[in-house]
Amino acid sequence: MTRRLVAGILSLFWLAIASGCGRSPSTTFYTLTAQAPEAVSPAAVPHAVAVGPVTLPDLIDRPQLVIRVAANRVDILEEHRWAEPLKSQISRLLAEDLARLMRPARVSVFDQNISQDPEYRVLVDIQRFESVPGEGVTIEALWSVHRKSGNAVTRRGHSLIRQKTEGSSYDALVAAYSRALAEVSNDIAGALRAEE
Repeated sequence: MTRRLVAGILSLFWLAIASGCGRSPSTTFYTLTAQAPEAVSPAAVPHAVAVGPVTLPDLIDRPQLVIRVAANRVDILEEHRWAEPLKSQISRLLAEDLARLMRPARVSVFDQNISQDPEYRVLVDIQRFESVPGEGVTIEALWSVHRKSGNAVTRRGHSLIRQKTEGSSYDALVAAYSRALAEVSNDIAGALRAEE
């Protein structure tokens, strides 16, 4: 009887260990995508523009998606992550959107453009990058346009963009972020066109 009891306890022990070592939840990775429309006709645009650096609040400068669940509370989602650092994604996305809006200008991320000595450089400080699943996202950005000659600030801007989500999934949330950043790019493009 004792042998059977010990064997039963050992079996339960190994079963518990095996179930605890089961598959952990899979992680989903997200990327932002360019949304700005292609420029219909070439307007007066600078020849070369570099975007960056982009700064972010520490709260969102992390691999995980951060969502707002109450006025004073957020959730950091371990199983839902950015595929690359968010600063890099935002810089790249703004550059892609600006390139579409300002064809034929050469627009690149600042780190990639150091040797090309761009005519203008755009610095972006993201103040808010908030989301509520099933509702929408808010992006607030301060940005400035610097001319190559003397690195003087020629324009400053403030963009406060709200975009509704088209569904309650995290995919819909990330798509809303992409659309909101396209609107920020449109604001910056207007300032750059005014320079020419």
